[in-house]
Amino acid sequence: MPVPMSDADFESLVADALDQIPEELTSAMSNVVVLVEPHHESVPDLLGLYHGIALTDRDTTYGGILPDTITIYRDPLLAMCDTPEQVVAEVAITVVHEIAHHFGIDDDWLHAHGWG
Repeated sequence: MPVPMSDADFESLVADALDQIPEELTSAMSNVVVLVEPHHESVPDLLGLYHGIALTDRDTTYGGILPDTITIYRDPLLAMCDTPEQVVAEVAITVVHEIAHHFGIDDDWLHAHGWG
């Protein structure tokens, strides 16, 4: 059974997770927005998704581009957890995982280092 949590409380957890990212990284993030959605339409158990052009793939032709998006999916995160404390931890892991994609870090590295 999913952990019950209001949309506002969940969004606060995402904001708290973002606040835990070191300033050296957040100041290097460029043209990215973080969103919270109930679930991904075609992959309902997806926890988060980075959509954009990673910093490592940007070159001199990068410009005039809509912001990259990091979407955190509330429903599957709440469904996978048994306690509010687990939700806090899983939201933090998911936020870090998707931010890492913005920096060009791939899933293999993230999974190998515990950020799966």
